[in-house]
Amino acid sequence: MRDRGGPPGGSIADPPIARALFYVGAAWVEAGWAKWHSPAWTGTDAGTALSRFVTEALAKTGGRHPDVAWWYARFLAHLVQPYPRVWSYLVSTGELLVGVALLLGLFTGLAAFFGGLMNMSYLLAGTVSTNPLLFVGATLLMLAWKTAGWWGFDRWLLPALGTPWRPGPLLGRAS
Repeated sequence: MRDRGGPPGGSIADPPIARALFYVGAAWVEAGWAKWHSPAWTGTDAGTALSRFVTEALAKTGGRHPDVAWWYARFLAHLVQPYPRVWSYLVSTGELLVGVALLLGLFTGLAAFFGGLMNMSYLLAGTVSTNPLLFVGATLLMLAWKTAGWWGFDRWLLPALGTPWRPGPLLGRAS
């Protein structure tokens, strides 16, 4: 009788949910990589793509049922729009770091949180695209960070770091 865990001598296939959550990290890497190689995000014209994005978002603030809430429009107009170059580098770097961390299972809960925060920012700016799906994926990863991290480097790194109230060996706890 064949082992139910997989073929003899073969590998065990990942469950569908694991493959779907892998997509979340891959999507962030792809988006961040594209921005890092775009002059409008991080090159000679850094900030121009973000400025265009913010201008389009601010145009969606009118009418009885605006796509962009007044409070988020104020955030964009007063904190993002004046500094497009800085925010452009932050977004590009953030997307790439979130993706790499999720793919490696490194600080999975934090990476998922910041990925979800970026997704929510895009949604609040009136864009849809794949952001709702990525937000759901990030939420699932945050809820299951211990399990998700067990499959990656968090399995070893987090016990070595410990917690603020009980430091691990890397942060000075005596063995």
